[in-house]
Amino acid sequence: MSIPFSSQRIAELQAEFSKNWQALLSQSEKGELAKPKDRRFSADAWASHPSFLFMANAYMLSAETMQKMVDAVDMPEHSREKLRFATMQWLDAMAPSNFLATNPDAQQALVQSNGMSLLQGVQNFYGDLQKGYLSQTDESKFTVGENLAITDGKVVFENPLFQLIQYTPLTEKVYEMPLLVVPPCINKYYILDLQPENSFARYAVEQGFTVFMVSWRNPQPNDNDGILKATWADYLQSGVLQAVDVVKDITQSEKINALGFCVGGTLLSSALALAKARGQNPVNSLTLLTTLLDFEDTGVIDIFVDENLVRTRELQLNHGGIMPARELATTFSFLRPNELVWNYVVANYLKGQTPPAFDLLYWNSDGTNMPGPFFTWYLRNTYLENNLKVPGKVVVDGTPVSLSDLTLPTYLYGSREDHIVPWKSAYASSAVLKGPMQFVLGASGHIAGVVNPPAKKKRSYWVSPDTVNPATLSADEWLEKSEEHPGSWWTHWSGWLASHSGACEKPASQTLGNAHYQPLEAAPGRYVKVRSA
Repeated sequence: MSIPFSSQRIAELQAEFSKNWQALLSQSEKGELAKPKDRRFSADAWASHPSFLFMANAYMLSAETMQKMVDAVDMPEHSREKLRFATMQWLDAMAPSNFLATNPDAQQALVQSNGMSLLQGVQNFYGDLQKGYLSQTDESKFTVGENLAITDGKVVFENPLFQLIQYTPLTEKVYEMPLLVVPPCINKYYILDLQPENSFARYAVEQGFTVFMVSWRNPQPNDNDGILKATWADYLQSGVLQAVDVVKDITQSEKINALGFCVGGTLLSSALALAKARGQNPVNSLTLLTTLLDFEDTGVIDIFVDENLVRTRELQLNHGGIMPARELATTFSFLRPNELVWNYVVANYLKGQTPPAFDLLYWNSDGTNMPGPFFTWYLRNTYLENNLKVPGKVVVDGTPVSLSDLTLPTYLYGSREDHIVPWKSAYASSAVLKGPMQFVLGASGHIAGVVNPPAKKKRSYWVSPDTVNPATLSADEWLEKSEEHPGSWWTHWSGWLASHSGACEKPASQTLGNAHYQPLEAAPGRYVKVRSA
């Protein structure tokens, strides 16, 4: 099948490429070539060898031309995006930096180490083969419960879907209203409790909030207690709403505050809409971090999802089984292959280096499997059909659910460089929900933007004046009216949450749980320690 190019545009690209190629040859002959402005070719070894320097520049020119050719194809935009993505994957994989024979930096390491870098690289490669994935960090440096997820607390409830952790207070007095945190069920909760200096959970406890954390179970292929058949409805009712009930019982609070992160935010919002449809309003305020409620624009992920893919997954998983965490992790890594794949191939295998210890990347490798029926429902009703935002379109056990019925105060957070939840899509939740809105935009990406403790004094965030209603403005208009502030959005959020939590006058109790829900084990609990195969 021929690709429908614009003949005039192709002729222009050919002429442009020929002109640039001749200029490249001329610069090479005169010794005037500079290193490309690309970190793959930033090592001094590339500039020290004219032939390698020419190769790097030739690669960059060819890659740029191929990308322009994709833009010249006459086809629907969705199809063009797929072609653009496939071209990007091929170009990134074929970069000369990825091969020992064409990477002078790796060759230099080989000579200087008397061949030991290559030997260590081979050992690293076979180690990763045994693990089944590419190492991004030195995993030997971390253990959950020892130097990750160590904020003090107790598991006060568990069922086949989740454990609920209550954290020990760190202040003499606490706010009247507790906080329930619902993390994504695609990952372990401890992204919000990495180490004391960057733990969101610990920070919230330090501000005087009584914090509860959902720790989702990691289903395994041989589980036989029914979790492999768990549905979206199960996660709403036996997951989120069950956690809400337990928190209310333990704290004797008529209403609580709730926070959802990523998929956890989608689950939390849906569960609260289900409760509202049943005449219940258990939550006083809602915080959504990098959350999609309107799936109209899901960024690059959109190119993966079509009817054929969803139907195939439904045939495989609708009646039970798991969606493997490793498969999802690989997909997300290849959304940014140079940063999350090929740089590790070069460093670990070609140069024989051990990746540095990095808690966030350890967490990234510790994914959670998802029950098949839950995953297929989510895939079809969100990414494919975008049903959640349509009032009454989603029905849970006979009850129509409408997110637009939620009128509680909401704090919406998006990350500016997020490639999983584009910030404008996070902002779009302001048009789905109907309560008072506070939208905040943080710097960096999906995870690094969220995990930004104030003590680090890094990055910045944007917030609009209180008089601006995000629901009445486009995302670009909101950004134009917003103000940038240095540092972490955490401080802004904690101030907002405090205004919805009652007085901070309640004496903190060191006794966790209550007569109905007595502590079962110390945090972080058993569920979070189960690793995917």
